[in-house]
Amino acid sequence: MGEIVSLPRRASPSGGGGGEGEPVLKVSTLSRHYGGRRALDGVDLQVAPGEIVALLGPNGAGKTTLFRIVEGLIPADGGTVTVAGIEVARRPAAALAALGIVFQETTLDLDLTVAENLRYYAALRGIARGTRAAAAQQALVRLGLEERAGSRARELSGGLRRRVELARALIGTPRLLLLDEPSDALDPASRIALRAEIDRLRHLTGCGVLWATHLVEEVGNADRVVILDRGRVIAAGPPAAIVAAAGGASLTEAFLALTGKGAS
Repeated sequence: MGEIVSLPRRASPSGGGGGEGEPVLKVSTLSRHYGGRRALDGVDLQVAPGEIVALLGPNGAGKTTLFRIVEGLIPADGGTVTVAGIEVARRPAAALAALGIVFQETTLDLDLTVAENLRYYAALRGIARGTRAAAAQQALVRLGLEERAGSRARELSGGLRRRVELARALIGTPRLLLLDEPSDALDPASRIALRAEIDRLRHLTGCGVLWATHLVEEVGNADRVVILDRGRVIAAGPPAAIVAAAGGASLTEAFLALTGKGAS
């Protein structure tokens, strides 16, 4: 395993607001154990408003455990997590209200239409009955899905379902988007489209984005990359700086040098 590479943050492209203001996510010395196995070992990371941070690591690195703690689904053994200034362990419901989440597996109700899925989620978010339809319509417009409002979710391609899930995640104006391997089952063209869509949305809404993936090719347009391996942060910084510090010709080579694992 390579030495830890700690590199400075850069501001995100103009208009995104990245690097400005208080972090929308702050993870400090986070640890979690499963029996004798350390899933997370003193993890530190931050996401600024409008910034895309890629959490890159091989399968089993601890990405899912980290997300579950941020979402308030499991407790940490040590350290703290704050979302939009709210400590998750102390006020989990308030912290969850500041999150938009796209899970690895699709969670749409396949028998409902796109609009029905969005209105149902608006209700779960506590949006008043009289404004749910408007919230759903705004989400449809943001993702260019107006013409598919009446389509049942099961009729959509994998790429379109992901767009609906992004639209759903943005209802309620979250401060932070959590994307858990969102392109895992998509074809290459849909992956490219998804990355472009997320980049557009962070500029449009100013929300921070934490994107977990094991696919090195997905993180090139991130403002910063955090490489997680065996529960520890082994590198953090802009993609080009990580490549330069690791002495590789590409981010894939840098990832291999730092982790000693094959990239998927």
